[in-house]
Amino acid sequence: MTTHSSAHHPTRTARAHSFNTAAAQYAANRPSYPPALFDAIEALADHPLPGSRVADIGAGTGIATALLHARGAHVIAVEPGDGMAAQFRSTLPVIPIVRGTGDDLPLADASVDFVTYAQAWHWTDQARSVPEALRVLRPGGALALWWNTDALDVPWIAAAAARTERHFDIDTAAERRNVNARAADPTGRLDFTRRTVRWSRRVPVDTHLANIGSHSVFLVHGEEHTAAFLAEEREHLLKAFPDGIVEEVYDVVLLLAKAPA
Repeated sequence: MTTHSSAHHPTRTARAHSFNTAAAQYAANRPSYPPALFDAIEALADHPLPGSRVADIGAGTGIATALLHARGAHVIAVEPGDGMAAQFRSTLPVIPIVRGTGDDLPLADASVDFVTYAQAWHWTDQARSVPEALRVLRPGGALALWWNTDALDVPWIAAAAARTERHFDIDTAAERRNVNARAADPTGRLDFTRRTVRWSRRVPVDTHLANIGSHSVFLVHGEEHTAAFLAEEREHLLKAFPDGIVEEVYDVVLLLAKAPA
């Protein structure tokens, strides 16, 4: 979600760094990604993930990294945050992780088959991260960017988004509008193909609330402000889901571009 620019709103940098204070909450409650996403990545890249060298950038707590590893890829994670990296190491000790950002990758030229960003590309400076991705990709390799976005055509999700907008003065639909090739690469150097994969998960109300509470817009608004919203949200959700189990519905938006062969 993207805030409006205003002196009353936290900076982009503050939001990017906010996750480190909530790494355990993030790891425990954030949604994963469906197998169909990785099928789409392989199909668009025309290259299998098993046996490939993959650099997962902005790896966070390792949600996507673990899935890439399970798919049979040889993954190295790149993550700038102390809290996220510590959580990653405790959860995935067998996967190498190095400190760095997509704007200055600590990787050799033409060293990987895939560069991946799960929920992280929007934190980069594309004027730097695009050439860095192309530098470390082997010829014909692929840059894959993806985001779990809320399925706003689902009535209860649209209603919850409207409540969030009112409480935090944000535009919850902006993340959907900003997930496109022009926003991903304002320079126009990359030729992105887009795919959308819908999936859902059923989780307890508390897990759903902890998930949304781990988003940057909540983390930077202060505990009291966020707690008040989450308490109200619990009441709305229990009316919609009397059994206490929420069905979260997502559209994973994938943008994939291949490096010149």
